[in-house]
Formats: sequence, structure tokens, C-alpha cells
Amino acid sequence: MDRADHDDVRKIRRDPSGPRCPIDHGHDGTWQVRGYQAARAVLRSTDTVQAGLGIETVEKLPTRVRRPVLYRDGLEHREHRRQTARYFTPRRVDEHYRELTERVTHRHLSTLRTEGEAWLEDLTFGVAIDVACAVIGLTHSRSGIQRRLERFFPEKFGRPGFTSWHGLYWLFRQNTNWLRIYVADVRPAVRAHRQHPADNLISHLIAEGCSTPEILGECLTYAAAGMVTTREFMCVAAWHLFTDAELRERYERGDETERLAVIHEILRLEPAVARLRRRTTGALEVAGSDGSVTIPTDALVDIFVDEANTDPEAVGAAPATIQPGRPATGRYAAALSFGDGPHRCPGADLALMETNVFLGRLFALENIRMLTSPRVTFQDEIGGYVIRGFRVAADRH
Repeated sequence: MDRADHDDVRKIRRDPSGPRCPIDHGHDGTWQVRGYQAARAVLRSTDTVQAGLGIETVEKLPTRVRRPVLYRDGLEHREHRRQTARYFTPRRVDEHYRELTERVTHRHLSTLRTEGEAWLEDLTFGVAIDVACAVIGLTHSRSGIQRRLERFFPEKFGRPGFTSWHGLYWLFRQNTNWLRIYVADVRPAVRAHRQHPADNLISHLIAEGCSTPEILGECLTYAAAGMVTTREFMCVAAWHLFTDAELRERYERGDETERLAVIHEILRLEPAVARLRRRTTGALEVAGSDGSVTIPTDALVDIFVDEANTDPEAVGAAPATIQPGRPATGRYAAALSFGDGPHRCPGADLALMETNVFLGRLFALENIRMLTSPRVTFQDEIGGYVIRGFRVAADRH
């Protein structure tokens, strides 16, 4: 796509967070990484561990309680990832989940075909939930799982606590939501898979001796990654295609390889998680603008994924434009949108396939069009975006 270098086609506009340096030491003592090479080095280092994402609360759990994989590091984390990698290989995604994704996409889009209008965020969430539930093993839920997950992952989070009515409200609300998902979704699945093990994550966790509350923690971790972020990205990708006729034509006329190149490039520009945090366990040398920089032991490091992904030294000229087919900057042309290193998102291939299937079916509908521009809010801790009020229409069948 031929665009001027100064063009910025991003839909998600975040305020600049600081100087455009590959690495900088913030006033609060936190190291801030914005360069692609520096960010990748931090994410790949074995001298860092996971930080942020509520890890402080998780660390207060009794030592006998197994932490969800998101909060583990080192040998234990690597072994878990090795054992569960089979659920997310490209071959398994294609052979086990593609037909499922096609089927559930057709079912959810039937609402749009029948009624003529729908909220896109509801359609994408329905697809993401159904696919992720099959992978996880949440296949014996009571009705209403989408409503329960909507409440558990609201548009705006409050901070639970004991020192204010607001904190008490959010403490009660989140504990209630945990209980609802436990009773209506996780416990029935665990009971069923104890009797009849299946080839899914819950059966694997049962075989490892995990308790039902520990399985609940893992399920919610995978739900956040496999349902929530996938939902938001599918909406943003559709938004780009609705508002860029040239890009939409390229997507609709392309084969699967070309379509995935478009999706990769949109994801590079619009990462669903734009802030990652690590804590160093040893001195770490990374590339700065004037040579290497040493980050000391026990330092907090914030990685600004959206800025690293638009580093012209890594992705080339006009980094804020959509140019499918840029030289790959990692395993995927989406740069660091799936993270990198030990905590790289295991479901990357699944999310890309889901997005491609959904968008392909959506834009194949007769006279599909966008009725309202969506509203964007942010989940500040992860730099994530939330897309709501996205109304679409198509000719009724």
C-alpha cells in the first residue's frame, strides 16, 4: 500500500508515554524499553521473570497452591509449556480447530444475517469463547457463560480493597464473579473430565494432580488471553477493513497467505496487549541508542510493545502504515504483539486462524457495512484496548 511516511493509520491512539529512546530510566526507577531489539532482548532473557498482571496478589497465595502458568518462570514454567504445546501447534490448529471455528462463526453470524444488524463485539466474543472453551475443555457449562465472562472482564476495572466503599464493592464483585464461573463452568467440566478424560487442557491439568481451584486459575488465564484479547483484535481488524477500501479489496481477493499477511500487519500496528512488565533477576545488557545499557538486578522493566512494533530500524520505512509483506521481525510479521521468549503467547496460531476465518466470513456477507464507529477505552495496566458500540449491518437472508 503506497502511503506517505508521515501517515499514521492506527485506530488506537495512545498518548506518547515518553521519549522515543530504545531504553530509558524513568523517574520512578522503572526502566522503559521502546526499541524493538532492546524489547526482544528483555523478553528473551533468562535473567527476567514475570511482573505486573496482578502478580503481587498471586504471590500471597499459600506455597502449596500451584500458580497459573502466566505467573511461573524457570524450569517449572518451561516444562508446563512443553507439555501443553501440543494443543497449539499449527498442525493441530488446522486439523482440530479450523472446522470448529468455521462452524461457530457461521452460527454467530446467523444472528446478523437474520436480524440485519448486530454488535460486532458480541459476535467476536461469541466466536472467541466457543473456540477457547473447546481448547480448554470448558464444554459442560450452564447457559450464560458469555454474560459471566462479560462481568468478570468488564470494560473498566476497579481496584478491590478494604479501605473504601469502592474497594469493597470491587472486592465483592470480583469474588462473586470468580464463584459464578467456578460453579457454572469449571466445576462441571472438571467433574465430567475426571470421569471421561479428553484431549484438552483441563484433562491434562487433572492428570497432573491439580485441584479444582487451581484449574479455575488456569482457565481464567487462558480465557483472558484466548477470549478477551482475540475478541478486541478481531474488532479492530474489521474496523480497518471497513474504513480502508484498498486494504479490504486486497484482503478479500487474496489467498490465505495474503490474508494472513494483512492480519499480521494490522496486529503489528494494533497489539491487543501493548504493555509488558518484567523484573530482572540478574544484570542485563541491552542495546541502547549510544551502545549497550546495563539494567541492574531486581529492576522493573516496562516494555512498550506498540512503540517497539513501530521501530523503523526493525520494521522499515513508514512504520505506522499498513504494508503487508514487510520483512518478518520474528517468528511472525506481527513483531512483538504475541510477546517473545518464554512467555510468548502459545495460542498465536489459533488466534490468527480464528481472526482470518471470522473476517473472511464477515466480509463475504452481502452488503456488509459499518453503521457506527466504535468507542475505544483502555485497560491501562496492559495497555490493552476495549472496543464497544461497534454496530454492523448486512442484508437479511
